[in-house]
Amino acid sequence: MKKNLMSILILALLFVNIVLTAIMMFSVTGAMKSTTALVGRIASVLDLELNLGADENAVSIDDIVIYDISESMTIPMRLDTGAGGEDTNAKQAYLRIAISIQMDSTHEDYKKYQESLSTNESMIKAEIIDVISSYTIEEFLNDTDGVRSEILARLRRLYNSDFIYKVVFSDYTY
Repeated sequence: MKKNLMSILILALLFVNIVLTAIMMFSVTGAMKSTTALVGRIASVLDLELNLGADENAVSIDDIVIYDISESMTIPMRLDTGAGGEDTNAKQAYLRIAISIQMDSTHEDYKKYQESLSTNESMIKAEIIDVISSYTIEEFLNDTDGVRSEILARLRRLYNSDFIYKVVFSDYTY
């Protein structure tokens, strides 16, 4: 009799387990759908960001001309302030950086501006210093691609042309 009662108890617990598993599956499936949709949206945003650099592949390596800024620059970085804007007694950080500019030699403005690069180097350096010094050292290290993009945009605005193809940090220390 005890064995029979024990079998009935095990059968009842098995049935309860199946019912609770079914309930859990239906409740998790709804959450999984919304999570999957969120991951899909994030992936599509990342795809867009990856495709933003698609124009980098448009220039053949044979058509790229590199201009190295003559000297590496030592740039003071923005001081890191606390959340409320108060000074956190942070030490001044400096970034020593060497920068190269890649240009598209097939672009119509390249021939017009290539000779003036060395004479306008001080203006180019001023734009680079202005951009880099607006970042803290942590922000710079966490978003070097964003800094490159901002420098590229400023140089294109300076020359009012997009013959400058890419900005490269060949070496940096802090």
